[in-house]
Amino acid sequence: MEILGSTVTSTYGRHRPTPTNFLPAISTMSASYKNRFPHYTMSHSLTLPWRPSTYYKVASANPSLASFSKSAPGLNPAQILSFPSNRTALFTRYTPDDWYKSNQVNYRESESSRRSAERLRADTSRLIQEKDQKTRKIQNETSKDLGERVNDISFWKSEIIHEIDQMIGETNALSEMKRRMERALMETEGPLQVAQECLYHREKRMSIDLVHDDVEKHLLQEVDCIKSCQEKMRRHLQKITAQLASNRAAQHELERDISDKQTALRIDDKCQNLRNSSDGIGYYRGMDRIDATVSIPETWAKFSDDNILRSQSDRAASAKLREDAETILASTSNDMWSQFNAVNVNFTNRISETADAKNKLQNHLAKTLQEIFQTEMTIEAIKKAIKDKSAPLKVAQTRLDERTRRPNVELCRDTVQIRLMQEVQEIDDTIQALHLRLREAEDALQMLVHTKSNLEHDLAIKANSLFIDQEKCMGMRKSFPSTPRLVGYA
Repeated sequence: MEILGSTVTSTYGRHRPTPTNFLPAISTMSASYKNRFPHYTMSHSLTLPWRPSTYYKVASANPSLASFSKSAPGLNPAQILSFPSNRTALFTRYTPDDWYKSNQVNYRESESSRRSAERLRADTSRLIQEKDQKTRKIQNETSKDLGERVNDISFWKSEIIHEIDQMIGETNALSEMKRRMERALMETEGPLQVAQECLYHREKRMSIDLVHDDVEKHLLQEVDCIKSCQEKMRRHLQKITAQLASNRAAQHELERDISDKQTALRIDDKCQNLRNSSDGIGYYRGMDRIDATVSIPETWAKFSDDNILRSQSDRAASAKLREDAETILASTSNDMWSQFNAVNVNFTNRISETADAKNKLQNHLAKTLQEIFQTEMTIEAIKKAIKDKSAPLKVAQTRLDERTRRPNVELCRDTVQIRLMQEVQEIDDTIQALHLRLREAEDALQMLVHTKSNLEHDLAIKANSLFIDQEKCMGMRKSFPSTPRLVGYA
């Protein structure tokens, strides 16, 4: 039994009536009211059954049983508490003064929030106008700077293009001079070979014929003259090659610079023509915090200027090299012609020496072929041995696989299991050793094949040299490159 006057949750004996909609909809209320709460703490959740004590304070009066029994004679307390009308009489509501004060507070808060909102709207409108003007001013200044930048890039672009054209012409002229000198150097190989073969032939003379006569002296002088001319040409060719590389490097820097400027010109021109209504504009978060620049206007201009100065310096050095090359070609041609005429007056028969070397090479080639045959037989034997090990390995692995199917405790690591594992390991080691030996044998075979190829090549060279020494030497000595060929025109 409950004590009369305690705060027990009241319940309805029928459905709750639908409340009258006298408050505004939640969606129409200001956001500033979302955090407003009653002045007192709700001790129970709104989702719990309805309690009068949630919104009304509990009365301090404790009625006695006698008053209830008098007002409702013949009823017990449980029957009296079942009616809500009797239950709500035990609680006290807010006073009219509290209601008035609450309304005044709401009025003052409403006026204060309206004044703050009005000031905010005025400040916001003024701020928007100021920022719009500042944004348009900055955008116009940026567009002007972009236009000046485009003009600067266009100026340096035209300067670089002019220098590239000049450098291309000089590089082509120097390349042609290089080709002339290479052809002239190549033409000296024939007379030098003839002179050297004549010296080799005279070294094979026997008995009294082995004399140091005027012919041999002039042959040695011819060899030295041709080699000296070749050395001059090679040194100058190295200079020309280095200068061509320097020219191409300078041209490459100019071309890369012009390529970069073309790209920058396209980008800056596109940026200059961008407007607020242009297509393709979008947000790129964080780009204002990224500084990917690598130069300033001073170093940017100096970079292009240095490239042009370097190209001009290389062009001047290239022109001087071409003049020196013309002088060298003329002097070497005269020297070789004079020495050739002096040798032809006293020249005799040439000899050849390659028979002994040819016989030795043929002997070594025969031995190498025999060793190749034996090595191939060894490789086949190793492959057969490896193939023969596959069946024992399959048997051992099959036994191991079958023994894994033993049930329960029968799956024992017994001596047989250990021996089978050892057998598999030993067979694997054997196969690995055979494979290693097979690779070694194959490497040896490749070396023998390479040696055979070298021997055959040397035999071909010796046979050709023998043919030249015996049949062609005197015919080759009857002619000499003409002056235009020696200066690289032919």
